[in-house]
Amino acid sequence: MIFKTAAEMATSLANKEVSSVELTQSHLDRITAVDGDVKAFLHVDKEGALAQAAAVDANRAAGKSLSPLAGIPLALKDVLAQKGVPTTAGSKILQGWKPPYDSTVVSKLKDAGVVILGKTNMDEFAMGSSTENSGYGPTFNPWDLTRTPGGSSGGSAAAVSAFEAPLAIGSDTGGSIRQPAALTGIVGVRPTYGAVSRFGLIAYSSSLDQAGPFGRTVLDTAMLHEIIAGHDVKDATSINASVPSVVAAAKSGDVKGMKIGVIKQLQGEGYQKGVQTRFTESLDLLASLGAEIVEVDCPSFEFALAAYYLIAPSECSSNLARFDAMRYGLRTGDEGGASAEAVMAATRDAGFGREVKRRIILGTYALSSGYYDAYYGSAQKIRTLIIEDYKKAFAAADVLVSPTAPTTAYKIGEKVDDPMAMYLGDVATIPVNLAGICGMSLPAGLADEDNLPVGFQIMAPAMQDQRLYQAGAALEAALSSKWGGTLITKAPALKGGAN
Repeated sequence: MIFKTAAEMATSLANKEVSSVELTQSHLDRITAVDGDVKAFLHVDKEGALAQAAAVDANRAAGKSLSPLAGIPLALKDVLAQKGVPTTAGSKILQGWKPPYDSTVVSKLKDAGVVILGKTNMDEFAMGSSTENSGYGPTFNPWDLTRTPGGSSGGSAAAVSAFEAPLAIGSDTGGSIRQPAALTGIVGVRPTYGAVSRFGLIAYSSSLDQAGPFGRTVLDTAMLHEIIAGHDVKDATSINASVPSVVAAAKSGDVKGMKIGVIKQLQGEGYQKGVQTRFTESLDLLASLGAEIVEVDCPSFEFALAAYYLIAPSECSSNLARFDAMRYGLRTGDEGGASAEAVMAATRDAGFGREVKRRIILGTYALSSGYYDAYYGSAQKIRTLIIEDYKKAFAAADVLVSPTAPTTAYKIGEKVDDPMAMYLGDVATIPVNLAGICGMSLPAGLADEDNLPVGFQIMAPAMQDQRLYQAGAALEAALSSKWGGTLITKAPALKGGAN
């Protein structure tokens, strides 16, 4: 059962062929069997998950109306507050903290009867692209345990790829859902900024952060997307508009007559040969389905990476000021009547990791007197140019496409001491976040050089998320026909059961 899609599991639950308790226990057993190798989870809430599952079974037995995903297990990125469950954002500075409230995303999941298995590993405060910056050690890619699963939502992506959960929630600040989805061979979506509430999402960069779904198929991801999306009065950036019917779009999967724009700047030099090959093949498949392929020019994308790494650290230097050892989380250095300033400094030194410190320092410098206009102000101007480039591109195409990441998964430790090399891995995903639009990554096959997954990125205008699912479902169906099955079924076996 754990190797089925979430939609298939939902049908089995509705037909009472299996109970939610049985399904949940099967996934808990899978976690026990393989997570010692994958290390996707920071905390497994066995008792809480089984209690949620039992409640769904009782409601189903009583004939109550249930959501389509009621009783389906899910892995939750440890950046989202869940009442009474350890929530650390992958940082030692929050070790042991249990929120007194649920984030809106968690509230929506609970209301829908989705069973939360536990909290997944991540780069500390979502700062990283490999999950190696976690305060609790790295997560490993189920396709090759010597390689990174991407980041910052690497734990969530690895959990889905390793069949530890059929669904997961991640967060995407500069590609942190789409890039790990690409590297682990699954589907990941960053919804339109403001379409999913950020209330209870521990902030890294408030104008860029967005929670979103992972699944093993486009339809599974769409079903989860519809549950978590919607207006929230608790979030001042939430969009007060109806949620697009992404499930209907995922079921239609028709691209006949659709104009698909290939972004000139997001391919070619710097992209692995196998990545480019699978991308080109995917374009050919879309054309064979009746789509019109056009090239679009987005010249400002050349500066997107530099702009992002000024804007995001600037916002993080403000957001992380709340971790001061005075109210919650870690507190060290208060022996012998030390001053508040000394305690704060000692706690931050012990609690924040190297990458978090690097970005706080960079952001504080960019915002400092005399440098604000030269750095942060200029970066915001570039952001405006990128938004304008997207507007022009979407006037010529219904969706835009590119490879999700320039390479397949790299070795653990390969780039951890070279932050610039790691930052370059986000070159294709960052523009979406700067513009506040939506993006999807879905598997496009395996690279010839290393037999590892390649991601295909689809982008659509703000609040047109259904276009992602329409194009994504069409490509997924064509690729599945070509392969004789979905890519995830071809993942190497892990200890505890063949895939």
